[in-house]
Amino acid sequence: MAEIGDQRIGAGTRIIAHARMMRLDHSIKQIFVAPGIVLAVSIGGVHLTAVVWWRIVIGLVSATLIASSNYVLNELLDAPFDQLHPSKQSRPAASGLVRHEWGYVQWFALMSLGMELARLLGSGFMLSAAGLWVMGCVYNIPPVRSKDVAYLDVLTESINNPLRFCLGWYSVVTNLLPPTSLLISYWMLGCFFMTLKRFSEYRQIADHERAASYRSSFAHYSEEALLNSATFYAASSMLFFGAFIMRYRIELILSFPVIAWLMAVYFSLSFKPDSPVQRPELLYKEPALMIPLTLCIALMVVLLFVKVPWIAFTFPKSAP
Repeated sequence: MAEIGDQRIGAGTRIIAHARMMRLDHSIKQIFVAPGIVLAVSIGGVHLTAVVWWRIVIGLVSATLIASSNYVLNELLDAPFDQLHPSKQSRPAASGLVRHEWGYVQWFALMSLGMELARLLGSGFMLSAAGLWVMGCVYNIPPVRSKDVAYLDVLTESINNPLRFCLGWYSVVTNLLPPTSLLISYWMLGCFFMTLKRFSEYRQIADHERAASYRSSFAHYSEEALLNSATFYAASSMLFFGAFIMRYRIELILSFPVIAWLMAVYFSLSFKPDSPVQRPELLYKEPALMIPLTLCIALMVVLLFVKVPWIAFTFPKSAP
C-alpha cells in the first residue's frame, strides 16, 4: 500500500490507474489510419494478400502503442491543469493515483515497443511512427509545449492526422509516396475537428480566466476566433481535397455533399453542453454523426474502386 495525503492506494488500484493512462479506449482514433490503407490499395494497385494483412495488423498495434505512449506523457504533464477541468479532474494522474516516476518508465517503454514493431515495416512506416511520437513530445513537453500556444496547439496536434495516414499507407506500400495534396487536406480536416473541440471546451468552462488557467492558449482565444479558424480549416481542407481528386480520382467529387453534411453535423455537435466532440472516442454513440460518417466511408470506398464514366464527361479537362 502507498499513501498520498489521506488516501492509501493499493497496488491493484495503482496498476489499473497506470493502465487507464494508456487510454486504450481511445484506440478508435486509429480509424484515421484506415484511409491510408484504402488509398494505398487503390492508388498503388496492391493486392490484399495474407502478408499485407499481417503488415496492417502490426502497423495498427505499433500505432496504438505510440499513441498510448503520448497519452501517458500527456496525463503526467497535464495533471495540475486537469484538476481545473470539470470532467478531466478524474483522470488517474490528476487524481493522484499514479506514481510519476513509474509513469515516465511506462511512457518510454510503450514508445520502444511501438518503434520495434515499426522497424519491421520499413523506413517509411518507422519515420512516420517516430514523427507521431516526436509530435507528442513537442505538444506536451516544456519549453516548447505547443499546446500552450494559441493556434499552434491545433496545428501541431492535428498533424497527427496525416502522420496516421502515412502509417496506414506505409503498412501497405513501401516504394510509393502518399499524395501531398491529400496529406494537407487531412491535416486541415484534423485542424477543423480539433478547433471545434477547443471551442466546446472553452464554452463549457465559460469563465475566460478559468479557461486560461486550465489551458494557456485559451488566454488568446474567444468563441468568435475559434469559429473563424474552424471555417478557415474547413475551406482549406476541401480546397486541397479538390486538388487531390482532380489529379487522382475524379469520381470522389460525388462524395462532396456527404462530406459537407458530416462536417456540418460535427459543427452543430460542438454547441451542445458537455459536447461529445470533447471526447472523440465516444462519438460512435452519436447517431446524428454516425449516419453521415458511415455513408461517407461507404461512398468513398466505392468511388475509389469503381469507375463512373459520365463523371469525366461532366468535368472534362481543359485543353492546353
